[in-house]
Amino acid sequence: MSQLRSLAGALRSSSQWMRGHVGRRVFDPRRNCSSGAAEPSLAACSSSYVVEMYYAWLEDHKNVHESWDAYFRNAQASGSEATGEKRLSALLQGRAMSQTPAMSEKVVEDHLAVHTLIRAYQVRGHHVARLDPLGILTADLDSFVPSDLITSIDKLGSYGLEESDLDKSFQLPLTTFIGGNESTLPLREIIHRLETSYCGHTGVEFMFINNMEQCQWIRQKFETPGIMTFSDREKRTLLARLVRSTRFEDFLARKWSSEKRFGLEGCEVLIPALKMIIDKSSEAGVESVIMGMPHRGRLNVLANVVRKDLDQIFCQFDPKLEAADEGSGDVKYHLGMYHERINRETDKNITLSLMANPSHLEAVDPVVQGKTKAEQFYRGDTEGRRVMSILMHGDAAFAGQGVVYETFHLSELPSYTTHGTIHVVVNNQIGFTTDPRMARSSPYPTDVARVVNAPIFHVNADDPEAVMYVCKVAAEWRNTFNKDVVIDLVCYRRFGHNEMDEPMFTQPLMYKQIRKQEHVLKKYADKLISEGVVTLQEFEVCVSLYGNLITVSLCKVKICCFPDFFKPDGEPKSMSCPSTGLNEEVLRHIGEVASSVPLKDFAIHSGLSRILRGRADMVAKRTMDWALAEYVAFGSLLKDGIHVRLSGQDVERGTFSHRHHVLHDQEVDKRFCIPMNHLWLNQALYTVCNSSLSEYGVLGFELGFAMASPNALVCWEAQFGDFQNTAQCIIDQFISAGQAKWVRHNGIVLLLPHGMEGMGPEHSSARPERFLQMSKDDPDRYPLIIFTPKSLLRLPEARSSFDEMITGTKFLRIIPDGGPASKHPEKVKRVIFCTGKVYYELAKERKRLKLEEDVAIVRLEQISPFPFDLIKAEVEKYSNAELIWCQEEHKNMGYYDYIRPRFLTVHSKNPIWYVGRDPAAAPATGNKFTHLAELKRFLDTAFNLEAFKGRSF
Repeated sequence: MSQLRSLAGALRSSSQWMRGHVGRRVFDPRRNCSSGAAEPSLAACSSSYVVEMYYAWLEDHKNVHESWDAYFRNAQASGSEATGEKRLSALLQGRAMSQTPAMSEKVVEDHLAVHTLIRAYQVRGHHVARLDPLGILTADLDSFVPSDLITSIDKLGSYGLEESDLDKSFQLPLTTFIGGNESTLPLREIIHRLETSYCGHTGVEFMFINNMEQCQWIRQKFETPGIMTFSDREKRTLLARLVRSTRFEDFLARKWSSEKRFGLEGCEVLIPALKMIIDKSSEAGVESVIMGMPHRGRLNVLANVVRKDLDQIFCQFDPKLEAADEGSGDVKYHLGMYHERINRETDKNITLSLMANPSHLEAVDPVVQGKTKAEQFYRGDTEGRRVMSILMHGDAAFAGQGVVYETFHLSELPSYTTHGTIHVVVNNQIGFTTDPRMARSSPYPTDVARVVNAPIFHVNADDPEAVMYVCKVAAEWRNTFNKDVVIDLVCYRRFGHNEMDEPMFTQPLMYKQIRKQEHVLKKYADKLISEGVVTLQEFEVCVSLYGNLITVSLCKVKICCFPDFFKPDGEPKSMSCPSTGLNEEVLRHIGEVASSVPLKDFAIHSGLSRILRGRADMVAKRTMDWALAEYVAFGSLLKDGIHVRLSGQDVERGTFSHRHHVLHDQEVDKRFCIPMNHLWLNQALYTVCNSSLSEYGVLGFELGFAMASPNALVCWEAQFGDFQNTAQCIIDQFISAGQAKWVRHNGIVLLLPHGMEGMGPEHSSARPERFLQMSKDDPDRYPLIIFTPKSLLRLPEARSSFDEMITGTKFLRIIPDGGPASKHPEKVKRVIFCTGKVYYELAKERKRLKLEEDVAIVRLEQISPFPFDLIKAEVEKYSNAELIWCQEEHKNMGYYDYIRPRFLTVHSKNPIWYVGRDPAAAPATGNKFTHLAELKRFLDTAFNLEAFKGRSF
């Protein structure tokens, strides 16, 4: 730095470098001498500058700047106190007292310059690290070399240093480990060791971390001389793993050359990398590892990491295997696997899971985190010591997909943290055909990880030992600090995006170089042979053994079969609804706890006191509103030992201030109470947690959590109904299709509140008040979608009696009309079928028009699976009536298109007419007047018994 000379001058002219204390002998920087002495000559002051600094430091270390404090401490720490003082005296005499004023100033400058130089490498060394195996690109998108890194002798001048300074020794600061056991090193050696640590095949980004202990830990791992060494045994293990990774891809390429497989060629080191992470984690006590990854390399990971039988993988390539044999037929490189085995390196049992996921590359990230959190929860692993997650990413997706950011921001939230995830980015340096410079604005694809202070280790994937060391450090970091860490494996795709693609169309220069690129297995084998670690014959035997294993597995290939959870017509095998009612004593007990504050001396808000009194009043009258029914539903499950988890934005209080499952003490900060965890002594735990402002990431997380145990109720609530739109990828790819594609059950419950109420675009229909039965209806069978509209939360008509929830009652798939129309069904002229909160509008209008005997209203409480049997009975009961489907949603948004063909299946002679809003682009008008006008229009049609006369269906 050219400013260092003026900085040294500022050291003498600015009082901020010294801290003055009354009654102490304080060095006066304005006079270059102590304030208690007469002013000496300029020459005397200059020559005694460092001496005065030392004397001031001896009196109180705070008298001098921290850089000088570190300088003197290092010198004193090199031996005993007496030896240290002698050494300091000699040092001072040699470097200050015997020098001219100009020379003394140079000592100060050089001291600061070397400290600044060391920091420059720690901060920016990764920018000049040799990360690209092809040697043609710069991994940070910029070929600019930072001016403060010494890449040539002429840059010494920017620090005020000269070539003659290269052989001078300098005191090393406490913030570096390059000295090993030495406290001073020649400048030439300092630069050499810094370049070895930070500018080789590994680039380390960590100086943005705001924790000194963590920074020091990383410095020690990468700066200590000779720390990156491997035994001959470790090298042979690495070679064997590279053989398996490489030969697996070679075999598939030869055997099924016309099949897409998204092979790992160009990043074969991923397999030994993952195995190193798993080995070190197992060594630290981890018993279960849950992984998620995109399609590139998935088959190889299944075969050589998870250890899926090779014959099961090969059968996926067999043309005789029909799609129906594997669910609805997802591609082979989307499928997952669960396997328990002994880890050979640690001789400990370990469970490995690779999650199935679709082509939405990063959608699986939060799902993995949720499943990991659930396994930790059920094992009582409160610190993540036994269960951990590994997420693999592509470079373009890691930078481009917003769910990555959402997932990172869950990493340290109390109810979502998995206590550290190891992220491995397979950095192809390209996304399909898109150059990185057109795919991201940040220097690296991994920059998103900086938001959570995760260290980032960039490494050249053609240096297997560097990769192994980085993976070892990453596993140790996660075990030490329980925080996320990112490994950026800079590699390439040997055959383009997939084996059927022609990459030369768009990246000709890159692929010319790739064609010349020697395979990493050959390079590493040659290296070990030259070192005498293995012989050529031993290497060839290793290759041959794995080849034999593949051949034997190929001979065992047979058609794979998967379990069938459906009948031939596609419906579930079971449509029964078990009894879900409760003993009235249990109902009353839960209601009373929901109306109270279980903790003593706990001050609640006066408004909340009124809400609790209202609950108590309902319990006394044997009625429930929506919030209390939800409370009872959850509480009854907790009594049976079933864990309940409710997650989403503001769910603790409830967006519409109706829930209040977490009470906050108005007098004591951070003191809160969850009454539902005070119901019974041996109850299951209730988890209710406000999430980050995320839908995609949090719904994926809760889906993953629900995968871990069928004996749990996991609910996600959207803040408003249409907020689930940003989580649609999870709904479409995992919830709706997951069971059919991957034969995976999931019982997650989605609560979608607000509804069509003329207040804005929040669009959801409504299910009435029977939350209790729905929540207990076999939650592991299929997901439930429950609409929870704001207008019904406190609507008097939407309350239920205890009689509808006591022992013997069960969930009603439809609610028949129970009024005058049902007494004389043959006289009924019209049957209106509907679902949700529109029922209350219809019932109110029917009563106003006095049509209770002419019009029956039947509510569908379960639309999917469709209640064919019950609908048929209702249609036949009202054999003379006209059938109407009424919905408040626009015609292109509600259920009509779904129920219409199913009604025709039940009774083809009777058409079912549509009544509701016209098709529209927006789900709600947002204008109260227009909303009410639309409502009146379709209610008029619903009760106009002549509306469809003479019309053809």
